[in-house]
Amino acid sequence: MSHKITGPSNFYVRKLIRDLWKTKIKIWRRISKKLSSSRKNSVSPNLYRINKKTKENDVVVIPGKVLGIGELDHKVTIACLDYSKSAKQKIEASGSKILSIEELLEQNPKGSGVKIFY
Repeated sequence: MSHKITGPSNFYVRKLIRDLWKTKIKIWRRISKKLSSSRKNSVSPNLYRINKKTKENDVVVIPGKVLGIGELDHKVTIACLDYSKSAKQKIEASGSKILSIEELLEQNPKGSGVKIFY
């Protein structure tokens, strides 16, 4: 009987999960757990949903892929694992910033003021 490997197979994602867990800070550990869960539990919000659930100048972490349906009408900082081409264009057009989760971790190691978007 062989052992079945579970979790993401992407090296970058596996490294990110380990780095987030090593911080021992609650918010980063929650994101680490979400990233290491199965694909059927992955998060892929559209821009209209992000627009509806956020306010001006919010910092949001999305442990998944951002999709480009909808518009943003206020400035938000979005840190995500991946994003579609149309989502990137619309985010930049609204004056918002898009970062990788690693970049946000470097900028804000304590995780203060960061919201997790499930």
